[in-house]
Amino acid sequence: MLEISPPELPVTIITGFLGSGKTTLLNQILQNDQNLKVAVLVNEFGDLNIDSQLLVSYDDDMVELSNGCICCTINEGLVEAVKKILAKPEKVDRLIIETTGVADPLPIILTFVGSDFRDFTRLDSVITIVDAETFTPEHFESEAAFKQITFTDILLLNKTDLVDEEQLRVLETYKTSIKKSPRIIHTKYAQVPLPLILDVGLTPIDSYVEKKEHHQHHDHDHHHSPHLEADGFVSMSFQSDKPFDVYQFQKFLTAQLPIEVFRAKGIIWFAGSELRHVFQLCGQRSDLKSDRWSTPPVNQLVFIGRHLDTDKLRQQLNDCLLTSVNV
Repeated sequence: MLEISPPELPVTIITGFLGSGKTTLLNQILQNDQNLKVAVLVNEFGDLNIDSQLLVSYDDDMVELSNGCICCTINEGLVEAVKKILAKPEKVDRLIIETTGVADPLPIILTFVGSDFRDFTRLDSVITIVDAETFTPEHFESEAAFKQITFTDILLLNKTDLVDEEQLRVLETYKTSIKKSPRIIHTKYAQVPLPLILDVGLTPIDSYVEKKEHHQHHDHDHHHSPHLEADGFVSMSFQSDKPFDVYQFQKFLTAQLPIEVFRAKGIIWFAGSELRHVFQLCGQRSDLKSDRWSTPPVNQLVFIGRHLDTDKLRQQLNDCLLTSVNV
């Protein structure tokens, strides 16, 4: 079956104070072993640890790697740097933009939702990295820190190995006082499975654009991350040859789904429906598309999360299945 890749380039904005771990995360993304061709825009190459074996070419404002990744500086301004990437004949899978530690991310967000780039790019998520050891309430006296939390879609609470549980709880309370229900991932050395932060479709674009527009959601098959099981991440699959009760499943999604679930996708069979439903969930957003079955109906779902109680989750899903034999 021919798959047509979406024309828009997914864009991820990474923000956070100096020393929070942005560079460490960027190095992971650039040197990924998942065959992701990424363009990373930075203010300066600085601490980027480019593996000399990966290096193909290097000039004043662009580094090209043998794995297809590109790193480019924003010397001439963000818009020019993005145009340069879009104009390259070798297409990349996604664009990552690192902001300076004291930057307000809003102008950068608006560059993508309110400009000519809207036809070529799709703002996917804003990620803020916070140093759990040094971040204190005093940071909130800084307008930039406040805005980085306000506009973030995913919060990476980094260096969690350097603080105790009590300090982490205090930090999370501060965060939730600014941002209701933030998606928080605890990390050490900014290590995070890339499927949890790339191609997640979390930026509420409509809230940034006065005129509500129709945005298409694209399905992406994620490469399995080899270190997904590290750091407490769990992947759980669920299958059943019985259909879900649509009302029970809706209740599960809105009232019972554990906050620890970051990502879910799969095929759903609802009782009374002749359609096959393709389900995607990222953070607290879910998307359901319908088409026709080409195989016998079945439920097949995968959930990815942190410290999931898989037995409880499996029971909740079983409870959504239609118990009556009269389907």
